[in-house]
Parts: sequence; C-alpha cells; structure tokens
Amino acid sequence: MNITIYCVGHLKERYWKDAIDEYLKRIKAYCNIEIVEVDDVPIKDGDSVANESLAKTKECLPILKKIKENAYLCALDLNKKEPDSIEFSKELISMLERGGSNLAFVIGGSLGLSDDIKKRANNSLSFSKLTFPHQMMRVILLEQIYRAFKISRNEPYHK
Repeated sequence: MNITIYCVGHLKERYWKDAIDEYLKRIKAYCNIEIVEVDDVPIKDGDSVANESLAKTKECLPILKKIKENAYLCALDLNKKEPDSIEFSKELISMLERGGSNLAFVIGGSLGLSDDIKKRANNSLSFSKLTFPHQMMRVILLEQIYRAFKISRNEPYHK
C-alpha cells in the first residue's frame, strides 16, 4: 500500500516537521507513505478573483503532473462531507482498494485547490468547517491516517 500526500507550500518550522516525522514513522508500520511539496504562489491580499484562480492553477499544475495515473485521488476540500474517525477509517481502506493500493491526498495552499485538481479527484473530504493552516492540516491528516489504520485493525489507540 502506498499513500502520497501532495501539499502546496513548504514547512519551515521545526515543530511541524517533528510532528510530521513522528506520524510518518508510525504510519510506516502499515504502508509506504511520502509527502511531496510544491511551491506556493505569492498573492496580494485583495487581489482579483482571476489572479487568485491563476495562482491556484499554477500551484496545482505540478501536483497534477506528479500524481500517478492509476492513483486514487482524495482532495481535502472545506465544502465536502466531514466523516468522523470511524467513517474515515472505512473510507481510507476503501480508497486504497479502489486505487489498487495507490492513494493520494492533496492539501491546497491558502487559496484552496484549483478546479483541475477538483475534477481529477476521485473523492473529496473535509476534516472541519474550520480553516486550518496548511502546515497544521498535514499533521491532522497524518494523525487521522494513523488512527484509521489502528481502527481498521482493532488495535488500541488513546482517545
């Protein structure tokens, strides 16, 4: 099983890197997992909708080029269904099966995801109606992937 998480933007802070490294280490007991970062496109506050759309396209184009053709793609999108952890566990296993054990997640930058990514996605999920920094969303996603594997195998996990 292979999971790839595509992220717009790069981590700089050590505390985010430490948290991510911890969950990557834990998840590797269940599957191969990697994070692929792409550059974000700087944009000014109050810029036009057209410029924001162009920035999202520029951010997501490298992701579209890197996603394996046969991978099952799940986009993280604020406007989609919000599973609880048990539902996410079932969904994760199902997505891995549908993707032939190749699953990709994509986390957009501050502007979200381009329409091209949303069209390519086989599934879309939201973890909350709240907005999180993309650095924190990586940690949340990794923690939920780890929790999902524990749940799917009936292994204990602290609550």
